Amino acid sequence: MTLNLSSYYRNLYVVCLSTLVIGSPAWAGKTLDAVKQRDQVVCGVNTGLAGFSAADSQGKWSGLDVDMCRAVAAAVLGNADKVRYVPLSAQQRFTALQSGEIDVLSRNTTFTLTRDASLGLHQTAVTYYDGQGFMTPVKANIKSAKQLKGATVCVQAGTTTEKNLTDFSRTHKLDIKPVVFEKFEAANAAYFSGRCKAYTTDASGLASIRTKEAKNPKEHVILPELISKEPLGPMVRRGDDEWLAIVKWTIYGLVEAEEYGITSENLSSMKNDSTDPVVLRLLGKSEDTGKLLGLDRDWLARAILASGNYGEIFERHLGEKTPLGLKRGLNAQWNKGGLQYAIPIR
Repeated sequence: MTLNLSSYYRNLYVVCLSTLVIGSPAWAGKTLDAVKQRDQVVCGVNTGLAGFSAADSQGKWSGLDVDMCRAVAAAVLGNADKVRYVPLSAQQRFTALQSGEIDVLSRNTTFTLTRDASLGLHQTAVTYYDGQGFMTPVKANIKSAKQLKGATVCVQAGTTTEKNLTDFSRTHKLDIKPVVFEKFEAANAAYFSGRCKAYTTDASGLASIRTKEAKNPKEHVILPELISKEPLGPMVRRGDDEWLAIVKWTIYGLVEAEEYGITSENLSSMKNDSTDPVVLRLLGKSEDTGKLLGLDRDWLARAILASGNYGEIFERHLGEKTPLGLKRGLNAQWNKGGLQYAIPIR
């Protein structure tokens, strides 16, 4: 019998390709179905970072990261309250997402190449542009991070912060001595007890910690230097493009809603009275963008109504009228000097 080698190798290729497809992750396309079946979004959050994700004495969660989960729940399930929050440490967070314990990780997490390419996870959209800073007691009279030569600095393990601190110390020959803690709460306690001369984490985190944990916030200063770029945002598992798209486009939708002046308060009137094609598209009146995501046409309107647009969320939890008192800065809209630039929904 004559063997047709070209046909043989072609068939072998098809078999191998089929095996790869069949052997793809079990999560592929399943997260949305699981969320709908349990009627709940399971969201991984920080154990307690004011302005981003923190629970009050009644167990009610609030913050920018929390509102992103509420917006997703509103878009998918029609009810922003259908969220179960799972508080996670920095070291627990990725395992919880990889294992399927949570559907989305919305926990002030920095996007990096390593995390995107090696953890089996996908980065969605940046919800907060940050940078790593330092906090010291005012009485230490330190004006610059470059004055921390030989100093002890509190830092949390399992974070980009730890690596950035080492790089900064080496670059500037400061011989900084990191004091590393596995738990966020332990790092806070060590700094405020005087065990470390300085504390380092994302600048927004320092503002949160100072507001929530310091006996007198005015006794602590956040130094002016930022030593890294820290784009923060939610992450989801790889292998489920449908769920990735839902989370990502919900965030973009909240940002674009602010750009076009749609708020939780004026949404109904904008939907009824606006003649702007973009507004009508965003609110599902002229086009059904939801069908592209496996959702209905009112998906984004519900998300905005539940959480507000991006600007409303920022000002409610982080803005200048809150205890954190943060300016929009890099998190302003692209047409107002910031970096928040939503990919258009069309």
